[in-house]
Amino acid sequence: MMDEKIAQLQRQAEARTDELVSLLSELVAFPTVSPPARNTMAAQQFVKKHLEGCGFEAELWEVFPGDPNVTAIKKGIAGGEYCSLLLNGHMDVAEVGDDREWKSDPFKLKVQDGRLYGRGTADMKGGVAALLFALQLLEEAGAELKGDVLFQSVIGEEAGEAGTLSCTERGCDADFAVVADTSAMQIQGQGGVITGWVTIQSPVTHHDGVRHRMIHAGGGLHGASAIEKMAKLIAALQELERHWAVTKSYPGFPPGMSTINPAVIEGGRHAAFIADRCSLWITVHFYPDEDFEAVTAEIEEHLLRAAAADPWLRDNPPSFRWGGRSMLEERGEIFPSLELDTEHEGVKALSAAHAGLLGEAPRTGMSPTVTDAGWLGRAGIPTVLYGPGELDKAHAVDESLDMQELVNYTKVMIGFIADWCNRPKPSKAGKQMHAVIQSAQI
Repeated sequence: MMDEKIAQLQRQAEARTDELVSLLSELVAFPTVSPPARNTMAAQQFVKKHLEGCGFEAELWEVFPGDPNVTAIKKGIAGGEYCSLLLNGHMDVAEVGDDREWKSDPFKLKVQDGRLYGRGTADMKGGVAALLFALQLLEEAGAELKGDVLFQSVIGEEAGEAGTLSCTERGCDADFAVVADTSAMQIQGQGGVITGWVTIQSPVTHHDGVRHRMIHAGGGLHGASAIEKMAKLIAALQELERHWAVTKSYPGFPPGMSTINPAVIEGGRHAAFIADRCSLWITVHFYPDEDFEAVTAEIEEHLLRAAAADPWLRDNPPSFRWGGRSMLEERGEIFPSLELDTEHEGVKALSAAHAGLLGEAPRTGMSPTVTDAGWLGRAGIPTVLYGPGELDKAHAVDESLDMQELVNYTKVMIGFIADWCNRPKPSKAGKQMHAVIQSAQI
């Protein structure tokens, strides 16, 4: 009986496509661009109201002034015994650039030739709209969910801000999580990214006029330019990056995806001084089976060894600052990696829901970009990236989303939510056995 009711709801999702498009249109109309950010309050109030209309207990709380998260829960009728599900999406969108390059208003949804145009359609208000509409249809039909459904509408993903991290810090748990970010309805894990600052600081500031005493025999001045010494550390980073390219790999990624990019360099104070300070801003990409703390420790060790081989750096080694809670406010970010466990029951159930509706199994693999999914995985929640939208349309001028894909995604999620939240929680013995099997595979 439940299967027939869900099939009816999926047919309704198709028949009521105009309502789904209207919901997405309302979300797109909020100009939640980041940067500058601090502009999501009205959009998040809209999401909170919609969730409350779907039977959720919802809370809106500020992460940064003007940028709140919305966290919500709809308790199942037997939540302690049946599987819980966490749904996550971000409300901020990429900056528009020169809107004169767009064929239409980026914040007014345009429907043309089966595609939906507007900033955020692919990344990722389309995914958020689909989740909200799926929950609405389930609520309207009085569909029985025995397990809890949790929802997070977060801020800050586009600027590496701590929206989802803040949710985990406040405490959240679920038996499975789906992040509805851009994946073209593929089930994905991801690598990770962390930014860092490497700084060289001279204990003494020297006039440009004494440079000859530093660089010639008999000058007698043990000093150095921080900029020139940073060049040695950049060369050392390139050596480490090449070493990673031949010693590290991960299925689903081309060779050499583990990289260290010297993105920004800042140094010196004036042409009349020897540079007494130099900072290098680097971006590090790492594989799903790596943790950012271990990766940064490896970089620090390598650079300190390089510094120890230099007479001046040996006495004035570099300092390090890694990551941050906001690229906008701290000039630093972290996106943890996420491995994909294709044997997890949640992945199997989601794959079955996809295949049952669309007639073929979803593709599984690794996203070439990063999302907030890594924070949920790091918090111990089995998580996947699975959302509508093509990555090459995200952040682009005339960003767009295939309308039928949006509808299909909504239908899959209706079926998956109803299935997963009516499954008994796995026993502790089953969980332990799964952990043993995973350990043996590793």
